[in-house]
Amino acid sequence: MKRCFLIPLVLSWSVAFAQADASFTPARLQERSIQRRAVEAVIWGMPAVNYDLMQQAALRQAKAGFNQVVYWSRLPDWKIQTLTPNPDAIYFTPFIDTREAGPMVLEVPPADEGSITGTVMDVWQSALEDVGTAGVDQGKGGKYLILPPGDHEPAPPGYIPLQSDTYRGYALLRSIPKSGSAADVARAVAYGKRVRLYPLSQAADPPATRFVDAADIVYDSTIAYDLRFFESLDRIVQAEPWLERDKAMIDPLKSIGIEKGKPFNPDSRTQALLKDAASEAHAWLVARYEASFSSPFYEGGHWSLPGSRELLEGQASFFAKPGSYPTDVRGVTFTYAYFTPKRLGAGSSYLLAISDRNGRLLEGRTHYRLTVPANVPVRQYWSATVYDRATHALIREARWPSRSSQAPGLQSNADGSVDVYFGPEAPAGKASNWIPTRADGKFEVLFRFYGPEKPLFEKTWRLPDIEEIQ
Repeated sequence: MKRCFLIPLVLSWSVAFAQADASFTPARLQERSIQRRAVEAVIWGMPAVNYDLMQQAALRQAKAGFNQVVYWSRLPDWKIQTLTPNPDAIYFTPFIDTREAGPMVLEVPPADEGSITGTVMDVWQSALEDVGTAGVDQGKGGKYLILPPGDHEPAPPGYIPLQSDTYRGYALLRSIPKSGSAADVARAVAYGKRVRLYPLSQAADPPATRFVDAADIVYDSTIAYDLRFFESLDRIVQAEPWLERDKAMIDPLKSIGIEKGKPFNPDSRTQALLKDAASEAHAWLVARYEASFSSPFYEGGHWSLPGSRELLEGQASFFAKPGSYPTDVRGVTFTYAYFTPKRLGAGSSYLLAISDRNGRLLEGRTHYRLTVPANVPVRQYWSATVYDRATHALIREARWPSRSSQAPGLQSNADGSVDVYFGPEAPAGKASNWIPTRADGKFEVLFRFYGPEKPLFEKTWRLPDIEEIQ
């Protein structure tokens, strides 16, 4: 007689499912949903929150409003606590809002007494257009007209129209000194202050542009992985229209308390869930950041390009390519950087390293050397900058954050190469070529090429890996 195992098996499955169902109470499912959706909200919302934190730093710390220009009256030091900033250029950052003012005009001066490398972006840091020598005006200067959502009126003659899908945005403008001398830096500041920002409605008699100097304040826009992240995200949702590509996020954000037209006021339990989700998202983003270095720029090396071509092309085209919306890599990239250009490698290019030639993570307590070969393929300058791995900002209280080919007193070797040193103390006789690190943390190095040339992209010129020294 055959035995039937079907009934006991069905019964065992039923018991298992019943036990599982019992654990999935409505309250438990609600909490799991908040946690899961909040993690995804952090990854998806990163570029907009990154922007909001910079704008909040302008408002709260520099006391600068919209349609004004935050600038640095000297080369920035550690107090510019943005993500991987360039301490070897003079920053001018107009924060733009067209909701009340209507179309805004950004005038970029011709490259006569100086030059600007820059990009105008929307809230999501997608590039509306590059400006300056590597932009549309090609160094001739131009009047860029930033248009609010839905404004498709023809631009008046003589203007370069930039259609934005968001009311707010900003421009990242870098006035490039001809050298690191005090006189050339002062000239770069004066040249940058020829930028103008005003409403098109007042173009017949433009008001004076207000410049707000941030050189002496701690301008902190580092990412906060706690409830403050969601408060930033809520500010964006309240201020901006939903983009077609992002409408799938409307319901998930509602479920964590972020909804257009309603206050963000989570109860204590939801706040705890959101804080845990932000921590989980941060851990995931850090892991993905480190994994991104598995595809180095040079074969067998440890320098990598920040971001990815798919992301940069998407940011430049508002993700117009069907089947491509790399929100994961976008989230990772905007944890450590801000700004995306319209044209890749036109005005500047970058290589990033977090480990030495042996693949070991860069430690602040250890001493290292980077030998920069002669004939760096740049028309303007090169620089190496150190950032705190924990924040991706400049190391606080550091004597200086970088060394560049324009740094006064930089020592060169007989063959034209330059040794740059990293460590908690300067090697004997090499202080002018040294970048300080913090002994109790990890760091990363971003190598900049301003005015990059073909040997960089063709890889016929190679930047060696950073090596540990005794």
